[in-house]
Amino acid sequence: MNIDRRSLLKYAALAPFVSAVAPIGRTAQEGANAKADYTLRIGTALVELSPEHIASTTLYNGQFPGPLLRFKEGQRVVVDVHNDTDTPELVHWHGQMIPSDVDGAAEEGTPFVPARGSRRISFVPRPSGFRFYHTHVVAGGDLNRGTYTGQAGPVYIEPQHNPGAYDREVFLVMKEFAPTLSRGGDMAMDALAGAPIEGLQQRGQAADKEAKEKTKGFEVDYELFAINGRMLGHGDPIRVKQGERVLFHVLNASATEIRSLALPGHIFRIVALDGNQVPAQAEVPLLWLGTAERVSALVTMDHPGVWVMGDLADDDRRHGMGVVVEYAGQKGKAQWVKPEPFRWDYTRFGKTAVGPALPAETIEITILKHNAALGGFNQWTLNGEAFSMQTMKPRYSVRKGARYRLKFRNASDDIHPLHLHRHSFELTRIAGKPTAGVIKDVVMLGGFQELEFDFVADNPGMTLFHCHQQLHMDFGFMALFDYA
Repeated sequence: MNIDRRSLLKYAALAPFVSAVAPIGRTAQEGANAKADYTLRIGTALVELSPEHIASTTLYNGQFPGPLLRFKEGQRVVVDVHNDTDTPELVHWHGQMIPSDVDGAAEEGTPFVPARGSRRISFVPRPSGFRFYHTHVVAGGDLNRGTYTGQAGPVYIEPQHNPGAYDREVFLVMKEFAPTLSRGGDMAMDALAGAPIEGLQQRGQAADKEAKEKTKGFEVDYELFAINGRMLGHGDPIRVKQGERVLFHVLNASATEIRSLALPGHIFRIVALDGNQVPAQAEVPLLWLGTAERVSALVTMDHPGVWVMGDLADDDRRHGMGVVVEYAGQKGKAQWVKPEPFRWDYTRFGKTAVGPALPAETIEITILKHNAALGGFNQWTLNGEAFSMQTMKPRYSVRKGARYRLKFRNASDDIHPLHLHRHSFELTRIAGKPTAGVIKDVVMLGGFQELEFDFVADNPGMTLFHCHQQLHMDFGFMALFDYA
């Protein structure tokens, strides 16, 4: 049995924003004498992806994914977090509208969980639906930190009323292991609907010509791939019965990768995106998910056999990114049939007859990449400014209760999964197409494309916005929204 351990890569790294603050404030005092509803323990452990591939990484409760946490909407929970590592950690409650001091981002003022220490937190879970939790520390060039590790776990917040139009639920967490640094190339552009905008392409080309470094900066490659911590062909298959309606909750827990998922001979009926029910349920042949996106899709099991449910990328799937779906009474080798190309279009799940409400203000943000400008890593700027942990800028001021429209112009060839903390947002325009009613907390912005979404400033406190690709976030692609 070979143990594949990741080495500490000594490239330029950003120093974590370290806080020595012990558990403080009302979050530590609330329920101080009560037993916690859940306990999370952060520590280094081994993940057996297959008998031949065992990865050493940082995990929650010694497992990947971390334990499924089921909360009830509006019912306060208490969570004890113990950090058994030698470095401060943060647990981010992704997709929840909770206070800044428990959200899990240092930029917002959340205290760290000290090295070899613990912190008790308490909050009221909302909104209902499929959320998740993950680390939120700066990794820089250290691929043993941040979301390169195995620190991710699903959260399901039970709604007050559940229609239950399915027979059972299956949670799938997609994740890569054993990361290494490589020199970047062009990202595949076939995931998203829409065409590149010539003006944005010219802006990106001009930045390349002006750059001191002419080669692209570091990217991250991976050796091993898994769903729910097991490589394809290892672990138990998903066993189904003909006619069964299975609601798949799929999470892309990658640090950097756009992922796809197909089940040959079956159709996905999208019922929720990022845990929020969509206005128009639609059937699609496959799924595309940016980092940190979640899709809840209903699949009617009407094509008996033994199938590979996996990523479209042949190399990634062969190296583990898949799971076997086995019908009752069916045996034999799992079959894979690659589907026809399909571009993901968020507008098919939205409303077009009724437009979104008018915003009080529109904030335009242009995204630009500077090749290899930071010790070999690409630097990212928003309106010409890279985020600084010293100045905590760029920063935008918002007024409580006001509706804001964010218009993004991507002058790079990368797909950016845009994430806004502590708020949900409504998609209003994607690649030139208007839409309304699709509520998310992460959305993919295509290369050389534009995107608009609206959010209501209804959760006072410092609020972080960033690209959810760890490499982009760590090297400038962040901003703060500050309530006036």
